[in-house]
Amino acid sequence: MKLPGRDAMARQPDEHLVTHRVKLPRKMVQRPIQQVGKRLAMALLVLVVTALVVWADGSGYHDSAGGHFGLLDAFYYATVTLSTTGYGDITPVSDSARLTNIFVITPLRVVFLIILVGTTLEVLTERTREEWRLNRWRAALRDHTVVVGFGTKGRSAIQTVCATGLKKEHVVVVDPSSKAVDAAIAEGYAGVIGDATRSDVLRRAEAQRARQIIIATQRDDTAVLVTLTARQINRAAKIVATVREEENAPLLRQSGADAVITSASAAGRLLGLSVLSPAAAMVMEDLIQQGSGLDLAERPVTKAEAGRTVRELDDLVVSVVRGHRVLGFDDPALGTLQLTDRLITIVRATPSTRATMDMRPLPRD
Repeated sequence: MKLPGRDAMARQPDEHLVTHRVKLPRKMVQRPIQQVGKRLAMALLVLVVTALVVWADGSGYHDSAGGHFGLLDAFYYATVTLSTTGYGDITPVSDSARLTNIFVITPLRVVFLIILVGTTLEVLTERTREEWRLNRWRAALRDHTVVVGFGTKGRSAIQTVCATGLKKEHVVVVDPSSKAVDAAIAEGYAGVIGDATRSDVLRRAEAQRARQIIIATQRDDTAVLVTLTARQINRAAKIVATVREEENAPLLRQSGADAVITSASAAGRLLGLSVLSPAAAMVMEDLIQQGSGLDLAERPVTKAEAGRTVRELDDLVVSVVRGHRVLGFDDPALGTLQLTDRLITIVRATPSTRATMDMRPLPRD
């Protein structure tokens, strides 16, 4: 397989959007322009209320220019008063007007200034607050899951892992498309916009401290380069990758992947099985779909099960993890179960089994 250079890998449809930025999910969905518009409406409301209060007591105000004190004069006085300009051409002269200024106009002036100053301060401090939020996120992120590629495969992988109890706060999505990252953020995941074949992008996702890395890119050559980069910055993480062509699977394993899923050949075998035995294909599809019907679960051997064979257990055991090997249920080398073994079983999918399913990664070969 011919691998293109990293520059060629970076030429994606959304290349102009790739800025290597980290984006965290927000609880507030209101846009900045909506926030400013809302505060401007509040300021105008305060201005109108002030003008009406002044106009209602128009006889208590003196206009140095003379003439009748009308509604326009009330709005003019409210504007210069709330903005603390105070030209002094219109002044309260009666006791009621002065009391109104003390107990009504002055509090309204404070509210008006809070609205305007608060909007300004929020705009000025937005970047600082975002940096502080990112720093706190990075400091707390440990043993998380990094998913490279938020397409159909990446999204399904996240849903499967989260169905076992993994919190969304412990998932970071890396994708060169800002639209894909925005979709991940909308679902509650943190996202990094950038080319995952570059180590600085993976480091922004804190891949060096990740527990497991899922590589679900669209191209096999991209998957190889991402795997090489991820393994270089994190020697201990569990790396699972997917490829389209089966001939590229050995190259991915040599690059550092612990497990490789071949999507094209798997789909082809499922199609062939559907022709030969539709019922068997339905069972396989049921096992693939997380959270419905039958599920695969991994659990440790209990003390009561140690020393027995897999055929003597109540659970339907398909494989046994022993050390660095995965033994089939009919493997002659299996013998009796050991307390350090782990069982791969087929269970009925229920909320309790999904919540308690142990999905610890298999040891590397």
